[in-house]
Amino acid sequence: MDYKNTLLFPKTDFPMRAELPKREPALLAKWREEKIYDKILAARKEAAKDPATTFVLHDGPPFANGDAHMGHALNMVLKDIVLKYHNMSGHYAPFVPGWDCHGLPIEHKVMKELGAAETDPLKIREKCEATARHFVKVQREQFERLGVFGDWDHPYLTLDPAYEAETLRVFATLVGKDLVYQGLRPVLWSTGCQTALAEAEIEYKEKVDPAIYVKFPLITSSLREDYKKVAELGLTGNVSLLIWTTTPWTLPANLAVAVAPNLDYAVYEISGQKVLLSTALVAKLPPSPFRHPELVEGSAPLAPSEPKQIAGPWKGSALVGLTYTHPFLNDGRTRQIFSADFVTADTGTGLVHIAPGHGHDDYQLGQQHGLPVLAPVDDRGCLTAEFLTENSEPEVRALVGQYVFKANAPIIELLKSKNALFAQEEYRHDYPHCWRSKTPIVFRAVKQWFIKVDAFRADALAAIDGVKWIPESGRNRIRGAVESRPDWCISRQRTWGIPLPVFYGEGEQPLLNEKVIRKFADLVEKEGSGIWFARTADELASALDLPLGLKKGRDTLDVWIDSGTSWAAVSQKHPDQRYPADLYLEGSDQHRGWFQSSLLTSVAATGQAPYKAVLTNGFVVDIEGKKLSKSGTGYQKPVDLMTLVNEHGADVLRLWVASQDYQDDIPFSHDIFARVADTYRSIRNTLRILLGNLSDFDPEKDAVPPEKWTYLDRQVNARLNGIIDAVNGTYAAYNFAYVYQCINTFCTVDLSAFYIDVLKDRLYCGEKNDPDRRSAQTVMYRIADVLTKLLAPILPYTTEETWSFLGHTSSVHTQVFPEKIGPEFEMTLWGILMGIRSDIGLRSEVMQKLEEKRRDKKIGKSLEACVEIATRHPELVEGSVQPSVLEELFIVSKVIIKPTDGEETITVTRAEDHGMKKCVRCWKYYDHLGSHADHPELCDRCTKVVVDFKG
Repeated sequence: MDYKNTLLFPKTDFPMRAELPKREPALLAKWREEKIYDKILAARKEAAKDPATTFVLHDGPPFANGDAHMGHALNMVLKDIVLKYHNMSGHYAPFVPGWDCHGLPIEHKVMKELGAAETDPLKIREKCEATARHFVKVQREQFERLGVFGDWDHPYLTLDPAYEAETLRVFATLVGKDLVYQGLRPVLWSTGCQTALAEAEIEYKEKVDPAIYVKFPLITSSLREDYKKVAELGLTGNVSLLIWTTTPWTLPANLAVAVAPNLDYAVYEISGQKVLLSTALVAKLPPSPFRHPELVEGSAPLAPSEPKQIAGPWKGSALVGLTYTHPFLNDGRTRQIFSADFVTADTGTGLVHIAPGHGHDDYQLGQQHGLPVLAPVDDRGCLTAEFLTENSEPEVRALVGQYVFKANAPIIELLKSKNALFAQEEYRHDYPHCWRSKTPIVFRAVKQWFIKVDAFRADALAAIDGVKWIPESGRNRIRGAVESRPDWCISRQRTWGIPLPVFYGEGEQPLLNEKVIRKFADLVEKEGSGIWFARTADELASALDLPLGLKKGRDTLDVWIDSGTSWAAVSQKHPDQRYPADLYLEGSDQHRGWFQSSLLTSVAATGQAPYKAVLTNGFVVDIEGKKLSKSGTGYQKPVDLMTLVNEHGADVLRLWVASQDYQDDIPFSHDIFARVADTYRSIRNTLRILLGNLSDFDPEKDAVPPEKWTYLDRQVNARLNGIIDAVNGTYAAYNFAYVYQCINTFCTVDLSAFYIDVLKDRLYCGEKNDPDRRSAQTVMYRIADVLTKLLAPILPYTTEETWSFLGHTSSVHTQVFPEKIGPEFEMTLWGILMGIRSDIGLRSEVMQKLEEKRRDKKIGKSLEACVEIATRHPELVEGSVQPSVLEELFIVSKVIIKPTDGEETITVTRAEDHGMKKCVRCWKYYDHLGSHADHPELCDRCTKVVVDFKG
């Protein structure tokens, strides 16, 4: 008889090969057809009634200007894991995805297509809207393909009229609180896109600039009012202030010099030149190749000389009030020295050239001392004639019209001709660039609209301290950003955005009124913000009850106002998106972006933060640490994300996300991804083995109650209870890498390498309905059920497939996480056997001995062995565990326990040496075989199974 046919081998149609790229789209189509998101929320409708059991993660809107990339995938998968966890924890956790649809990224793309000759705002806006809606559709499909659940049919779009109206109403509130003003202040200016930028819209790239040391001649004339101070300090003769700058193009806008009040300064003679600078920085000066003009022309070049102190030192405060002349502007203006706390001895000379129109610190100092805001640069980044006078020389006039960075060279030549250049070096540094045009940023004073951050800065900082920041370092990052940020420039010189609803009367007098803005918001809600561009100023004025004859402004609002008011706009349309939200989850760069803009608008308008907790993820980088983006080198093409998904499946990508310490930057390479794919296959194989061993198990009919489980089954279930606790806790702490490690270890170590292995005899060889076999299947079913639910937030496709093979017609995603059942560990005995509280357990020691015998060719399979254990442990000696349990645990044919007062030993011998014979069906060795004449080579158990076998 072929006894193989009587064995109960695993059977399942659950495929070993996942073929995720083929299976996942079919499951996605099923989810869409069955409206899985709606079903999940319906299953949690009772939880929705209680704020304690609702959870709102508010989506930060990505720009709708291209395909989704790896950064999007990382962030969206993290959000989805969080939401799926909360839903399966019994919470009502809705998700409304959103998109940032206005602003420079889209307009820049459109203008490349339309060309600079197109200036009709309606045509530009029409094309921008079409582009935004196209990429909303593209990204939506890509995010859904990743297995992300949400209200995809009703997302929030910042271009929707209702959204725009809410943004305007928040803005009206700020205007009503007198927090908005127009001013001439330096802003980050993109010469490529010809608009002001937010700090979050710049990126840093290495740039080489000329670093020059320039001499500003000190005025020492006895006719000056400050001559008494000059004389007291001994500053007579040709003494120059020595300043250092990496922006020579700003020198035409110089109006002052700043010193540090507590630094020491002195006059030094260097190569025949008398210069005043900080004593702390003189040693760092480069050698000067230039000579004093009084030296005889044609003489040999001077060798660099050591600085010789000839006057001083004095504190910087003693120099305040001294005056100097500009090195090449013959404008008749007397400039003077002021003290400033921002001057340090880190670099330069300790004297800072002040151009109030080209720097924040410069501007603030200028405001303190009544200096004009001079910024002779136009929108294209070219020098204008504002710095010229009727006495300006031709070579100075020639600077007008030159692009600022190209103007550096002629300015340096001009300084040389005036003997005002002390030294010149190359300076390599990270410099801000426009994130769209890639052109270097120009700090330039332009008349713009601002929000008075100072008016509520203290409230914003207090709100920050009331928020939970994950990681905790996020608190300091955003505190530092809010503490140091200037007033918020909110106007943009662009077409694609929400118009800044300001009118101008006679003399360009602005009219910005809360009531008018609210009326305009009502119009926008009905017709969209395009009415500002479609209607004339008089038509708008009539609709808003304003006098005729006004001019309408041409600026749009900063898009960070758009996205930064989502806390108000989304909650209006989606009442279940409560305010403040439980969680914001975005990239760490959003401390200076969306986290900050949302905080500032919310605190300014309502007095509280829009979020209770903020969780950040790092960037996806290559193995060298370089950011993987759409605008750099490396893994940069947007299509690569979907190529990855179409090659490996979304679940493998999601498992990669879960496996990473995402709060830091995440390295990506195909080798790393391949290792995660191997882990996925291991987990899938574990699920397949579990399902295969449950092919003849009906949990409704065949389940065994916990009190009747075998010893081994009880202990493995106790281990499973520990997994439930650990995974629940780490999901709640957003530590998904530990969830990954915990489940992976359980699958590979506890199940594949142990439990599934030792159960083979009981499952394959036992009688179908044997209580011990059903006990094992009951626990295996529970393991499959628990693993499927615990993995569902990370592997939504695979777990849905597994859930159906467990016999369910519902979705696993409508279920709740499992609870612990059954007894806990019997720690004393189990600890001895498995080494829970020691380095190595009895089972591991036995396995080592068996392996030694196998290497020595004494045995083949472990079932050929008999194990004798001499032990002092009373739990083993006194029969707390039956030898049959140990035989199963060690996968051997016989275990003999012998008490000893001496050395504890483990002895492995061949079962045949004890006269035992092999059962040809189960391959175990027994003292007696052949109790049935028809089956002389079978053990008693196998004989009974075979005799009763019905095929």
